This record gives sequence, structure tokens and C-alpha cells, in this order.
Amino acid sequence: MISVARAQSAIQSELDLSPDVLRALDCLRVAVTLFDASERLTYCSQHFNYLFRALPNRESLLGHTYEELIRMELACGETSPDGAQDAEAYIAYRRAQLRAGEYAPRDVELTDGRIVEVKARQTPEGGWIVLWSDATHARHLLRRLETAVDLSADAFAFWDSGDRLILCSALFVEIHGYHSQDQMLGREFGDIVTAAVRRDRFKIEDDVEDWIARRIDTHGAPAGALTLTTQSGTSYLVRDRATRDGGRATVFTDVTERHRVERALAEQNAALDRTSKALKNSEFETRRQAKYLSDLTRRLGAAEAEADTAKTALMRTMSHELKTPLNAILGFSDLLRMSADRFSPEQISEYAGLIHMAGGNLLKLINQILDLTKIAANRFPLRRRALPAGGALWAAADAHMGRATEKNITIEIADCEADLLVDADENALNGMIGQLIENAVTFTQDGGKVCVSAARDGGAIRFTVADNGPGVAPEDLQRIQQPFEQVGRGITDHTQGTGLGLPLAQGLAELHGGKLTIASVPGEGFTALLDIPAA
Repeated sequence: MISVARAQSAIQSELDLSPDVLRALDCLRVAVTLFDASERLTYCSQHFNYLFRALPNRESLLGHTYEELIRMELACGETSPDGAQDAEAYIAYRRAQLRAGEYAPRDVELTDGRIVEVKARQTPEGGWIVLWSDATHARHLLRRLETAVDLSADAFAFWDSGDRLILCSALFVEIHGYHSQDQMLGREFGDIVTAAVRRDRFKIEDDVEDWIARRIDTHGAPAGALTLTTQSGTSYLVRDRATRDGGRATVFTDVTERHRVERALAEQNAALDRTSKALKNSEFETRRQAKYLSDLTRRLGAAEAEADTAKTALMRTMSHELKTPLNAILGFSDLLRMSADRFSPEQISEYAGLIHMAGGNLLKLINQILDLTKIAANRFPLRRRALPAGGALWAAADAHMGRATEKNITIEIADCEADLLVDADENALNGMIGQLIENAVTFTQDGGKVCVSAARDGGAIRFTVADNGPGVAPEDLQRIQQPFEQVGRGITDHTQGTGLGLPLAQGLAELHGGKLTIASVPGEGFTALLDIPAA
């Protein structure tokens, strides 16, 4: 076996790297390992032992082959084959990554639930460099996004710059006649559409080749849209849009009922024409039916406009609020991946902090969307018990004290009776009060004040969060309680947030049998009253 010092000395001599660069490699949150042509480990950075905590110290690993390292993982319980593989098949699957043409990144799932991404490339000397990074958080975020997409009533699909499928919902898979998403990932759009047509998934009245060509042209347009009908009789409005990364997004919206209403309306219009000709003297009846049709058309138009507005808000929010932190994560991680040797340990730590902050913002948005979806479907679980109202106030206020201090805002917490108990789910209660305090701090000007209190009000405990900010106009109070709706009340903060805080607090309050009431006088502040049943 060779020592770490000898390995580092050899690497420094071979690659002309300074001792500072070698020390920087040990600071990376990515484990760097080098293997010679016989697959024996010649160098290992410190982070490898952080990822594989049960393995011996990196110095004692030097000289072992890649296969021996995998067997060590299995022996100490760091990894284990899945149900479809035995140990030898699992080892062969892992070793195959060192063969030419098999270098695609692979995920290794550890027994403690973490996920490690492994990337391998061959060196000019015939050996290999293998990078190991903790991808647990990123994979969990992707799974949450996939869950959010599948919870939608619409069918979603996302394509890369080469028009290859990278993510889609279960409904999109079903519409095109596949059994699973894995059968479709990586396939080009034209191939997927052609295969679906060959399976007779859609009703096509004209020439099949012409229909396929029109569908591909619509998909490639800057903002394409068309309507298609499946063999089961379901009609979809299909919209394609370009994404900022050069890819495409496709959305299938079920418009079957709308088409049925339109056909019924057409039939009613035809009946009206026949009635008008047959009953020339029945002017009153004709006018009554005309008025009925006019009212029906107006209601259909209003309903369609409302649905389009909600979906537009959802897509705008998903596009901006999801991509903004993802761009930060990808941008800074690419800097670290491509040019790590240019940065000091302090810069690497700073960029890692920015990646972590962007990931937290993304996780918060996805959790809010999932919680609203569960509330709307009446599937949000509540574990209710008696909780002290004062403790909930202090915990929520303390969580936002840092942001308030930055804006020189004072949070005043009024004393409340020690026996004030509320019958609520602890996480939901903290979330409701926290949303109201966060809303007050966000939209109150620097140097302002936020007052929070709790008191008994009949059979309920009333939590009050009041600020002395600019307030909200009376005509906007109803609107800001709808998802994705915002009204800028602050001087500098009016663009923050996604407009989900108040609707989420209102939905959770109603699940508890309580309610959320808001009131405001422009120029005098904003008050939120949260009533939750007493224990």
C-alpha cells in the first residue's frame, strides 16, 4: 500500500499541481479518486470518507482495486443490491462504468437513504478518475417535482434542447400508449408522436402523415396550440412553449366537457333557427331562448377566462419560481465542477451556501404547492392535540426575527394566559402563524412594527398579527386570498413571494374548523385574525 503523502506527491509531480490545490481538493464537497490502469486506487480525497462513513480511513484504501472497494461497501453495509440483483451482478453493474462507452453517471443508493452520484472518465495514462457527490437533496427535489406534476389534472412533458423527453407525467405516458415513463425518456418528440399514431391512440380524420407533420410543426412553433381527440373520446387542448434553456414544454388540458357544451350550444342554435321559422308569431319564445343562449355563452366565456387565468398564473409561477433557484443551483455547481481549481476554500464555501439557499427556496415553493393541492383534495393529514397558544406564537415569531432585524422591524409579542390551549396539528399551526408573520414582515416598511397576540374568543383561540405598513385597498382584500395573487403593500418588498401564503393559511384554518379574517385601512396597516378551536 502507498501513503496519502506519496500519492499526493506523485499527483503533484504528474499534473503540476501546487500543495494549495491538493488541499483545495480536500475541501471540495465532491470526493475525487484516481485509479491506475489495473483499477487500483492511487489517490483519494478526504470527502470520500465522509460519503462512505463505514469504510476504513482513505490511507488504508490506497492500492485496493475498484472491485475490492465495492465489496468493502457491501461487507460493511454501506450499500446493498436491490431485489432484482445478487451481489456479483451488482458488482459487475458498478464496474461496468469503467468501460469505454459506459461512462454515463450512475446513482448509488446507500442503506441510510442517501444517494451518491458517480461519474467516471479514463485518463490519458489509461487509468480512471472517478468523482463521487451527494445527490440526495437534488434527487428528492426532482421526485417532489415529479409528484407535483403527476398531481396536476393536466398532462405535462418537458424536452431538452435536442427535443428529447426528460420528464413527463403519468397522464402523458397513458395518452401516448406507453406503460411507464422509462420507456419514453430520451426519445425524440417526433418518434414519440409517430409511435402513438401508429398505435391508433388519436382520432385522425385526414391523412395520417399530414397530421403528424402538422403536430411536429405546432410543437416547434414559439407558441403552438391545437386540439386533438383520443380514441376513448377525450379531447385535449395541446399547447407547446419554448423554455429559457432552449428546450420545450408541452401541456395537455382536458377540454372534453367544453366541446360537449359547444356541440350542445350548436344544436340549441339549430333548434332555435327551426323554432323561429316554424313559430313566426311566437316572438316572445324566440327572445327567451335567445336570451338563454346569450347568458349561457357569457357564463361559458367567464368560466373559461377564469380557468385560463388560474392556469396561466400556475405556469408563470412554476416557470419563474422553479427556474430561478434551479438556475442558481446549476450555475454555481457548474462553476465548482468546471473550475474548482480557480477558487479559494472561502469562495467554494460561499458558492455552496448560495446553492443551499436556492435549494431551500425551491423546496419551500414545492411544499406550498403540494400542501395546497392536498388541502384542495381533502387529503391533508392532521394530527391534532392540545397545544399552548403562547408557545406557538413565540416559536413562529422567533423564526422570522432575523429578517425583521435586517429591516429594523420590531416584533412585539403580547403576554397571553398560560392556560390558553388550542386543538390543532403542531406543524400546521406553526405554519399558519409563521405565514402571517412572514407576510407582515415582508410588506412592512423598514423601521415598522408587527404586533402578535393570542386571546380566547368564545370557543376559539384568536391569534392576531397586525402591522403598521401601507395596508391594502378594500377592493384587493378578496383577491389576495386567492393562490398566486399579490398586491404590493411594501416599499421595497412588493415583488417577493409567490402569493401562496395567505391561501395556505386560510385552507389550513378551515381544515381545523376555524377561519382566517383579514382587514386593512390603506396607510394604517394590515391585520390578520386566525381563529382555531380551543382545546
